[in-house]
Formats: sequence, structure tokens, C-alpha cells
Amino acid sequence: METSLHRELKLLYAGPGARFEVPVQGYRVDVVSGGRLVEIQHGPLAAIGPKVQKLLESHHVTVVKPIVVRKLLVKRAARGGRVTGRRLSPKRGCLLDVFDELVHFTRVFPHRRLTLEVPLVEIEEWRYPGHGRRWRRRDADHQVEDQKLLAVRETRRLRTCGDLAELIPGPLPRPFHTTDMAELLQVERWIAQRIAYCFRQMGAIRQVGKRGNALLYQWAEGLRPAA
Repeated sequence: METSLHRELKLLYAGPGARFEVPVQGYRVDVVSGGRLVEIQHGPLAAIGPKVQKLLESHHVTVVKPIVVRKLLVKRAARGGRVTGRRLSPKRGCLLDVFDELVHFTRVFPHRRLTLEVPLVEIEEWRYPGHGRRWRRRDADHQVEDQKLLAVRETRRLRTCGDLAELIPGPLPRPFHTTDMAELLQVERWIAQRIAYCFRQMGAIRQVGKRGNALLYQWAEGLRPAA
């Protein structure tokens, strides 16, 4: 079932004369606006990889991948019932989360006809009791009734490897390893390794050697400044 969030994002990206849920090349596309196809994807980007690859053969495509940076949880007594509580979720997304998705999307992005838009959104998530169906996960005994858009804080538009490289907020040594990247981004090293994997698969960085057990990388010419 379509959520309010999905519907609201479709309206946000619809231009004058836009059409919704349009059949294109055997697929149903969320929005067709001004000759561009728009796909809103809350789930993993990998799930729409084959679809987007096919559409890119003859169309310009915008994939909208929202990242939730603030979520207000609204609890109901039952589906459609009275509200019993509200609280903020401790989980907060950030722009770097886009690399979690790109790990399985590097065969699609970048592409000359593809734009990846990443809105950082605040949402409400309406829940009701799930009657023990997910008892193995703490605080997961619920069903999601709906998600609603509260605000869009910022939108980052990504078309090239250079656009992605701008998410790294500063220079790295030349050459660098993933520990350098982790320290710069203030993240765990495994997250930096995932980011480096994406850049390597896209040709934005290349391996130039090793230091002990650490692989050394270098940016493609002209992509990022060195320290």
C-alpha cells in the first residue's frame, strides 16, 4: 500500500502536466514529468537496479532516495485507533547513508541520463501493536500504518562521481587508506571501507599499493585535492 510519504514526494517532484503511475517499457513509473521519469524509492536501490538500467536506455531518469534524519513515532492503540504516545526515534540518518545503497547500485550509477536526488527528510511514522509477530527484536512489536512527510531539510543532487566526492568534507593524504577516511568522516572503519568500495567500483579512486595490510588509494585525476 502506498504511504502518505511516497505520495507526498511524488507530488513534490511532479511538474506542470505530470502524469502518475505511467506504464513505460513494461514497468510502472511513479511520475513522468517534462520527458523525465521519476522513481521514488524508499527501499533498497538494488531492488530497482534492473528497472532503472532498462529505462536509462532511452529515457532520462531521476531516482529519489529519501534519507530520514528525524522520525517522530506516533503509537496507536490499534490500527486506526486512538493515539497512545509520541516519541522521537533515536535513529537518525545522514547523507553518508547513501553509500549503503550505492554498494549495490554501482552498475547503474553514474550514468549520463541518471540523476540521484537525496532529500533529507523529517517524517512521522504511525504504528500500532503487532501482537508479538516480531518478538525477537526489541521494541519491534509493531506494524507501520503510515509514514508522513513533515519537512525536507536539504536535497543533494548527484549525477557524477565528482558530486559524490564532494560528500567527503576535506582533503585526504596522497595516497590514503580507509583509516584516513574514517578519521576524517568520524565514522567506523567498516563504513569507510564501504565508501571506498563504491568509489573504486565507479572508477573514482584506484588502488596504488599497500601499507602493511591496508590498501592504499588515490583519487582519479582532478577529482579531489590532496592534503
